Parts: sequence; C-alpha cells; structure tokens
Amino acid sequence: MLEASLSGVLKTVLIVLLVYFGLKILIRWFGPILLRYFMRKMGKKFEKQFGQQFGGFQEPQKKKEGKVSIDKKPGKGRKSDKTVGEYIDYEEID
Repeated sequence: MLEASLSGVLKTVLIVLLVYFGLKILIRWFGPILLRYFMRKMGKKFEKQFGQQFGGFQEPQKKKEGKVSIDKKPGKGRKSDKTVGEYIDYEEID
C-alpha cells in the first residue's frame, strides 16, 4: 500500500497554489488585452455580416464648399378625405 509523505503532499499543494496564483496574475495582466482583441475581431465579423445582409453602410458624399443643394421633403403618402361618410345623430334610450 502506498502512503503519502508529508513532503510530497506539501510539494503538491505548493505547486497547485503557484499555478493558481500565477494564472490569476497572468489573466489580470493579459486579460484586458485578450478581451480587446476578441471584441475587435467580433466587431469586424458583425460589421461584415451586416454589410452582407443590408448592403453595407455608405457614408454620405462630401459636398463641395459653396455648392447649394436642396433636399425636398417626401410628399405625404395618404391624404385624408373629408367626405368619408355621413354623420348620424343618435339619442340614448334609457
């Protein structure tokens, strides 16, 4: 039967603690850098997917200084007709 020695158990515990704290420190230093990298990567992926789906975002063209352009408002789609029907007056019956 195998018996664990005190020095073997202490070495194992120390190694586990060193690995734990070492990873904790590395994640604290390099975590924000990795997160920023993956966020940029995902942003580019979403931008590409949006461009494929909706035809992309086009910047408005730069207008030359001194050139005047008038954008007209679109006309109303529906105009109301005042003669829709006749009004019927009614009385309440108790």
